[in-house]
Amino acid sequence: MNTRLVSAFAALLLIAVVFDGHFRQLIDDPTFWPPGDFVEYWAAAKLTLAGKNPFDPDLLLPLEHSAGRQTDAAVMMWNPPWSLAIVLPLGLFPAREAQFLWLAVNLLALCYCADRLWLLFGGSPKRWWVGWLVVLVALPTAFALQWEQIGPLLLLGAVLFLECQRRGWQYCAGAATVLLAVKPHLAYLVWVAIAVDAVSQGRWRVIVGGVIAGLVCTSIALVFNPHVLHQYVDAIGNRPPAQWATPTLGTALRYAFGKHLFQLQFIPMVFGLIWFARHPWSFSSSGSTGKHWDWREELPLLLLVSFVTAPYGAWQFDMVLLLPATMWLVIRTERPARGFIVAGLIAVNLGCILVNHFTSTSFWFLWVSPAILGLYLLSRNFNPSVSDRPSSAVSPVFDHANYSLRIQE
Repeated sequence: MNTRLVSAFAALLLIAVVFDGHFRQLIDDPTFWPPGDFVEYWAAAKLTLAGKNPFDPDLLLPLEHSAGRQTDAAVMMWNPPWSLAIVLPLGLFPAREAQFLWLAVNLLALCYCADRLWLLFGGSPKRWWVGWLVVLVALPTAFALQWEQIGPLLLLGAVLFLECQRRGWQYCAGAATVLLAVKPHLAYLVWVAIAVDAVSQGRWRVIVGGVIAGLVCTSIALVFNPHVLHQYVDAIGNRPPAQWATPTLGTALRYAFGKHLFQLQFIPMVFGLIWFARHPWSFSSSGSTGKHWDWREELPLLLLVSFVTAPYGAWQFDMVLLLPATMWLVIRTERPARGFIVAGLIAVNLGCILVNHFTSTSFWFLWVSPAILGLYLLSRNFNPSVSDRPSSAVSPVFDHANYSLRIQE
């Protein structure tokens, strides 16, 4: 951890010590910050640790009521079984303490991601606070924290993947993707890119690291509940995503041609895969091993296109996965186009505020990710130095010595 993160952690610790009595009052007052979707992770963790079915709404509902979430139906955790290993520590605490722990973990993850993304994309170390500002004022960040969703940990997985790739830690890079796999459909093109890179270049360490991490996390859940895989499949089979009106292009197609045609949800993925096959990827040198994916250049776009064409999900609180593309835009767009792009990002933020104020339906956030994609494409057109190119062209190379971006022929 660098000096900024250590200082931030020390400041939080000092605040916790000084205001300990006030925090105890907040913890004892359920009317302050009532629990949101956090309860689905806490209740699922409690049931898993007890060897019970974490996907059974009849078991989840009483626990969620005891945590202060007043709802007629259980809030379900639909994430795959390996995700349980990530939330299991929550089950070791009472609901209120676990809620504040969850908030702290997500906030620290967002601050870490802001710091790393700013530097990974070439931001000046002296202006680190701009990276933090970009992440912390973005509406998707507020949505994720307000809803107490798991999106910040998905973002953390993407950032750790980039950081491990930068350092050449291939196994660790693969292990980091287990966080992205909490909602794998939102990053489906990342999995395709990892597979293509492994097959074309013979670099399998990322896949091996990811498989090992996934097996370990799944095994942790199985230790407490040997039937959890069957229980998850049964839950998904009985309540598939067909019931969800998510802000995706697939849902728009169902509204247009028939809500019962669930297969329409997957049509945008076909276009996403076609785009992937036709996209002129940038590459970076890898010493004696030749060329490989330039993940720093391409991961933000892969996440962005995956999100735009996702078959389901892509809720407003999941939009934290658009933050790498947002940070890329702020840093890499050249003047004078940068002012236009930043103004566009501010307009998107204001639009999210208006949609959030005037409607309670998540579907109307459908426009957000295509708008960010449009700004990304405009930025690439404005900046010929960073536009899509074959591997023989100029490519950005990371300077490990001073953690800044330079251009090398």
